[in-house]
Amino acid sequence: MGTSNYSDDFKRDAVHQITVRGYPVREVSRRLGVSTHSLYKWMKLFGDPAPKKSDVDHEA
Repeated sequence: MGTSNYSDDFKRDAVHQITVRGYPVREVSRRLGVSTHSLYKWMKLFGDPAPKKSDVDHEA
């Protein structure tokens, strides 16, 4: 596998554009010149973890 030429800050910013600002992955990919595969991988690494569903109903 090749090594990454992108800094962690660059990757975090790309993920931020998708997860927080709501831009489509394809658009960010095209604009930054990064593959969609890389963006999805960075989202797993740097994105917020999905909130876990609790089996306990706290409102009951």
